[in-house]
Amino acid sequence: MAGGCFALLLLLGVQAGLPAETPAKAPTMAEVLAAAQDSDWRELDPARTLYLDIPQGRVVIELAAEFAPLHRTNIVALARQGWFDGLSINRVQDNFVVQWGDPDNARPVVGAAQRLPAEFEAIWREDLQVTWLPDGDLYAPQVGFLDGMPVAGDAVGGALWPAHCYGTLGVGRDNAADSGSGAELYVVIGHAPRQLDRNITVAGRVISGMEWLSALPRGRGALGFYESPSERIPIQRMRVAADVPEEERTPLQVLRTDTATFSALIESRRNRRDAWYLRPAGVIDLCSVPVPVRRKSP
Repeated sequence: MAGGCFALLLLLGVQAGLPAETPAKAPTMAEVLAAAQDSDWRELDPARTLYLDIPQGRVVIELAAEFAPLHRTNIVALARQGWFDGLSINRVQDNFVVQWGDPDNARPVVGAAQRLPAEFEAIWREDLQVTWLPDGDLYAPQVGFLDGMPVAGDAVGGALWPAHCYGTLGVGRDNAADSGSGAELYVVIGHAPRQLDRNITVAGRVISGMEWLSALPRGRGALGFYESPSERIPIQRMRVAADVPEEERTPLQVLRTDTATFSALIESRRNRRDAWYLRPAGVIDLCSVPVPVRRKSP
């Protein structure tokens, strides 16, 4: 009732020729980032950062901290033994995924599990510092960001899971839910395929180097697989950043998603006030919110 009275009074004021109150100009994302403090940024943990080196450049991947611990451990073990080195990117499906691993299933997996139970979701915990979005979602009751990862949740159902947004790192599998291990990985390069949520284990996300993956030649075979070995993109190395000499690491920082600065960034994207925009949307979906990354100053 009070809201209706306020709206009526406002309408009467406008009809009476009273000046309407002009809403305050919201800062742009560039202005939000310019005002950010150093404490709003965090370092990447070298123990859960991967470097995928291909001829086009380096792809930096951050493994999720709160999800898929078994797969995370397995992927790190495979990378540390050089299992991915010399293999290839075998599938590039337009508007969907880039996928890599052993195209011939001939390289034995030693020192790591050959298959793992599915880790499609985690248990909802109130202590997790999730920054929730104010807008709705088609796929989950709540969506937001946890430690840089886009996540979806169901407080009533007691579940939280990573969402398939652009740059998401997933674990390939066959029909059986427990048929994945991390030996075959993919990254989303197209419109967010959220129908995959809670159907595939998500292990992390690309922090830097998406331009190399998204620009790869598309495969012409079924599901975007390359039809001949000559088309495949060779993997030079895939390493854990902690095993790389510090001078060879890529010095990056990620904007913390548990800060007032990130909340302001979300609002700046929901209501674009850049000079070009004539009509702010007033709403934003999970996969349209960027998580900024910057190169660390010397």
